[in-house]
Amino acid sequence: MLGSGGDGVLLLETGLEVPMENGRPAYFNYYWLRDNCPSSFDAQTRERVYDIFSEETPPRAETAAIAGGCLEIAWQGSGHVTRLPLDFLSAQAGGEKRPDPARIAREPWFCDHYENMARFAQPDLVRDKTCLADWIEALLRDGVALVTGMPDTDAGLLETAGLLGHVRPSYFGLVFEVKTHINPTNLAFTAKALELHTDLPSEDAAPGVQFLHCRANSVIGGDSLFVDGLAVAEAFRAAHPDAFQLLAHTDVPYYCEHETFDMRARQRVIELDDEGAVSGVTISQHQADIFDLPQHDLDRYYPAFCRFGRMLQEDRFLMRFRLNAGECIVFDNHRIVHGRAGYTASSGDRHLRGCYIDRGEMRSTYRCLKGKGRFA
Repeated sequence: MLGSGGDGVLLLETGLEVPMENGRPAYFNYYWLRDNCPSSFDAQTRERVYDIFSEETPPRAETAAIAGGCLEIAWQGSGHVTRLPLDFLSAQAGGEKRPDPARIAREPWFCDHYENMARFAQPDLVRDKTCLADWIEALLRDGVALVTGMPDTDAGLLETAGLLGHVRPSYFGLVFEVKTHINPTNLAFTAKALELHTDLPSEDAAPGVQFLHCRANSVIGGDSLFVDGLAVAEAFRAAHPDAFQLLAHTDVPYYCEHETFDMRARQRVIELDDEGAVSGVTISQHQADIFDLPQHDLDRYYPAFCRFGRMLQEDRFLMRFRLNAGECIVFDNHRIVHGRAGYTASSGDRHLRGCYIDRGEMRSTYRCLKGKGRFA
């Protein structure tokens, strides 16, 4: 200990020990204290303007004491004084992560989810901020929601997606049209069955939230197939823990190659968050590249991969429904695995218009709607 300040504050070699309201002392590092001085932040932009890299010597307190509900620190050399409220320090003392209103617990669902799926009328989302927040909450919780009453216009999709964030282009452009194409560049642009998959794993950062606006659907067949990858992955973890770990920690290649683009990326089939919980899945047989793991590693990987793929197709997980004209299905592309039954192209019209936004933008919108930012 180098010395003591007022009201029981202890000056140590690398930081201060400060008594908290609960009677217990808490330690705070000098760098952290100087870096988070209120004067370190621009009052208008709320961005940090203090450059800690410019300090030629480590910051040290000359004096430190508690006064008026604040910790006051006079710094050696500069004479600068930092005043930090004790309630702010108390909230930071344990090193807990900043509370995030958008960190909503994910709830797994199964084959019977269609009747319980959250539904929202598009005009309500446009005019009602509370309804908009409820929509995002449903997407964060369930990973999927249905929007009804969509305008039968090209602009309707972009208007709806724009409520959550900026529409991000893919290598198909700002939007894509899911219907039969004469020269298709993707299996989705045919009348064939489309196996369960997540979209565009060949991009470094695959799209986060997908929108599919049904403009017409009068064909025979073509049911939508949806599975909660979270529910499957957790069941897989319980039944096959070693295979789960293999899929969660092994990168495999994906690609999408045509005349004007050659996309390649590596992904993990099972995605984990920073606490080890399943946050989603990435799987696409039609965009999987040649698995380039050592052949003896494939002796273990392929059985795990195929076992998981078969579990995705089990009836207990598979939600099947018909997407109707005027509806837009919205889902987390890193969690929800989707596909389509084949249909008879000559039996009618089937046209879905799609786009993507990033999940981070959706969470940002939710935080703003809830008014729970640090500076709120």
